[in-house]
Amino acid sequence: MTAGFLKGTDLPLSQTYRLALLDLDGVVYRGADPVEHAAQGIKAAVQAGMAMAYTTNNPSRYPSVVADQLRGFGLALSDDQVITSGIVGARMLRKHLPAGAKVLVIGGDHLRDEIRANGMRIADSSDDDPQAVIQSWYPALTGEDLNQACYAIEHGARYFVTNRDLTIPRERGIAPGNGALQLPVIAATGQEPEDSAGKPEPAIYDEARRLFSTSDEPVPAADSLPVGDRLDTDIEAADRGGYDSLVVLTGVATPQAIITARPDQRPTYIAQDLRGLTRPQPEPLADADGAWTCGGSRARLDDGAVTLTSVDENGKALDPASQLDALRAAACAVWSAMDDGLDPSGLSIPDFHLNQ
Repeated sequence: MTAGFLKGTDLPLSQTYRLALLDLDGVVYRGADPVEHAAQGIKAAVQAGMAMAYTTNNPSRYPSVVADQLRGFGLALSDDQVITSGIVGARMLRKHLPAGAKVLVIGGDHLRDEIRANGMRIADSSDDDPQAVIQSWYPALTGEDLNQACYAIEHGARYFVTNRDLTIPRERGIAPGNGALQLPVIAATGQEPEDSAGKPEPAIYDEARRLFSTSDEPVPAADSLPVGDRLDTDIEAADRGGYDSLVVLTGVATPQAIITARPDQRPTYIAQDLRGLTRPQPEPLADADGAWTCGGSRARLDDGAVTLTSVDENGKALDPASQLDALRAAACAVWSAMDDGLDPSGLSIPDFHLNQ
């Protein structure tokens, strides 16, 4: 197989990797609501022997609260299986700041408690002359919170963030995330965040591997599988950390975005939802004529358009846009052309209506 393209597995992913590093928003839940088939897929993967770590860029809730929500979906887990960017963010600040440093926290109580636990003090406002600001998403965020961050940064405070997600999946749709809410602060102060704890940095995955280790060494990255719905955070973090990755189509990522993904945001595997953890992944293969095949589906580029053909085991033509294998083949065909210089901006891509 060509390096950097989708891989295939003979065994289900739950038997190929020891540890799944699951994103939450858009993968397991949308706000208060469960993602379809997520609990079913997780339970089956755990039964097959795969451990689950729940990693989230959202630092607004305590791990115990998140774990309670997941238990409400019928999942069995301990509180410490939930790792937030609040936990990783506080440890990030500890590396950058001296003990006892004052930090202005744009965020909720979980992030504040983690910062205190890591030996720093909480500034109540910019008037307290904080040495740093850390900005995160939380439901009660106000315009005055952003003002206070700006005032502190303008007076010399260092600027950190828990994560840079531009959007966050909620019950009613996609809403602005922490990355979008940083834009007014950056515009007002002229300062970019100095560091970010959340994905696309891989620190949250590395922390999870240490948590689930049964020895002094973390679970190997090669045995761990990040799973997410965002190419620009979940999948890019996996790429930066040297992990294989699985993208699911239950949140932000669309087939069109996957097909035109830049190299550092390309997943190793694609699944409709978390049921994909308990299924093998067919391997897309390059044909001599430049087309790519996967299962019974074939994709090629013709005159600026992706064309698909699909047949079942009896040679009967199928609707190619309904086939996950067609998406896998199309992704590899376009990625190969992009690596040879193709600009995908004008590429005609069929609509995919995927069902599993």
